[in-house]
Amino acid sequence: MPKTPEYFVGKTIVITGAASGIGRATGEIFAREGANVVCADIDIEGAERTANQITQKGGAALATETNVTERKQVEDLIQQALDQFGRIDFLFNSAGAAGRRSTFLEIDDDLMRQTYDLNVNGVFYCMQSVLPHMLENGAGVIVNVASMSHKRGGPGTSVHYASSKGAVLTMTLGVAREFADRGIRCLSISPGPINTAFQAAANTSEETMAQFLNDVPMKRFGEPEEIGELVLFMCSDACGFMTADTVYVSGGGGWR
Repeated sequence: MPKTPEYFVGKTIVITGAASGIGRATGEIFAREGANVVCADIDIEGAERTANQITQKGGAALATETNVTERKQVEDLIQQALDQFGRIDFLFNSAGAAGRRSTFLEIDDDLMRQTYDLNVNGVFYCMQSVLPHMLENGAGVIVNVASMSHKRGGPGTSVHYASSKGAVLTMTLGVAREFADRGIRCLSISPGPINTAFQAAANTSEETMAQFLNDVPMKRFGEPEEIGELVLFMCSDACGFMTADTVYVSGGGGWR
């Protein structure tokens, strides 16, 4: 929670992957605290549902159709946010996917390219597009979604995904340290298995899901809201000395 009452009131967050899961939950949490929420997703209907849920509760939100693998669309997203709300205080890069599960020798060029376009280039484009504005304001917080998988390497199912999230971790560290003396903080979150549509989209088998669950000492998956509340804390003035770090949220597991 922030040190300053109503700290988030009137501030603006841009969230990619806002149509569902962690992105949607985070948008609703920031709106609860009075922030303006820019809901960006390639799934515009989902982004609009998130925005509508926020506005129906009295919040301020904007939905935009954005493919983060396209630099021009990301630049348009940032400009739309500025046109609507005047400034951007926070960026949450939640958009990402594993594409599909695959053994290492079966990873083809298309899967590798698609995974890196979304998970790495998408984060890269968003940070490059928003940072000039944040630097002009002398303040800003960027939070990227990495993954516990970068610790394991994804053997047998997702080396492509794990390696892309390792790149996100490294990029977060580099940006954080490059701009730390100019009012910018940059952090990442490395979740374990979270109860979202992510696993279904990756065609995760029941056997693999059972293994994931068995690896978690709490014997449950995390909920999107548990990540969203952490994003809120990371962006708050209670977290001012924290940058360049990743926070593992895994119920105590995910290390095998």
